Amino acid sequence: MKVNHERTAGRSRLMRTLACVAGLVLVAVLAVVGRVLYGQPAGERPAEVKKAGTRSAVTVVVTPAAIRQFERSVVVQGNVEAKNLAMVSPRIGGTIEAIFVGEGDAVVAGRTRLFAIDQANLERAVQISEQALEVARFATQEKQANLERVQADFTKAELDYGRFKRLVEKQAVTVDAFEQQQSRYQQLQAMLKHARTLVELSKAQESQAKVALEVARKNLADAVVYAPISGRISERLHEPGEMGSPGNAIVRIDDTAIVEICAYLPAQYYAEVVCDRTVMTVRVAGAALGEQPIRYKSPTIHPRLRTFEIKSLLENPSGGIVPGAMADIVVVLEKRQGTGVPTQAIQTRGGQSVVFSVREGIARQIALKTGLETAGWTEVVGGALDAGTPVIAMGQYSVAEGTPVSVQEE
Repeated sequence: MKVNHERTAGRSRLMRTLACVAGLVLVAVLAVVGRVLYGQPAGERPAEVKKAGTRSAVTVVVTPAAIRQFERSVVVQGNVEAKNLAMVSPRIGGTIEAIFVGEGDAVVAGRTRLFAIDQANLERAVQISEQALEVARFATQEKQANLERVQADFTKAELDYGRFKRLVEKQAVTVDAFEQQQSRYQQLQAMLKHARTLVELSKAQESQAKVALEVARKNLADAVVYAPISGRISERLHEPGEMGSPGNAIVRIDDTAIVEICAYLPAQYYAEVVCDRTVMTVRVAGAALGEQPIRYKSPTIHPRLRTFEIKSLLENPSGGIVPGAMADIVVVLEKRQGTGVPTQAIQTRGGQSVVFSVREGIARQIALKTGLETAGWTEVVGGALDAGTPVIAMGQYSVAEGTPVSVQEE
């Protein structure tokens, strides 16, 4: 019994020893973990937690409200077109004998020859017409001479008729002799009328030949076509040897001294565009042309496209502004000056537009009504904000009414 009691006591001491060793190891491990995770010596007390309810200041950037120019506009793309252009075709049909100009050549109205049509045939037509007129003149002279001869015969017959009439009344001649003189008189009277008619007919034929000669000469003059307007040859559509005909253009002339800026706007803006009052800013080939008044508005709206055309006139444009170039256009429909704030500063809270200002380090909410927006700034309507009032432009989504703020930059 004594041996069993000693064994039991020894086993109890061994268990207590193992428990002490395990506890010391656990404490050591916890100390090492605390040193690694919290960066402070084991057993050191943690820093006190900040009191609940205290708030740190939010760092913000403010921009003062300012008086700016605001406008409502429509951005479109348009084209540069020549105000004056001519598609030049022959006045008569025929073979193109020569073209005197090439693409890019400058031409002067009424002075520069463009092309010639079938001159040889037209010259022969003039010669034929001249000969026909000469023949008609000789025919008139012949008919006139015949008229004079018939007139002389008629005068003699008229005298004989009068003499025989008196003689027959006195019974100095027979009735048959009188009737022969009367018949001759009547025949020559008819021949005189006929001769006069032939003279009139010949004169009419002569006039007709004169008109034909004028037409032939006009056709010959029209064979060489001169420039109808000043400008430059932009297209050469045919070559010598080809057939030309009225209405079939041979060259195109564009007057590059006066161009139009053309564009199409949606139909809903038709009533707002007023010629000579509405302006548009134009940029062509990287060159800013500034504000240009609208000179033309189409009188109707396209029924299918629902658009209408506008044009602005530009005289003596620079070298890069030529017909066919693309134009970036901003049509200014409304323009006014007013107080504005950066658009990014405006938020929607509680169903209304608001901004935050800074007063004595505290964010203050200001409700406002917005107007036009231009170049990243929005107009403030109704006087809710004065020019110069600082408005939070960065950090505004982190503040509310009464939030402490720290202005980093203005």
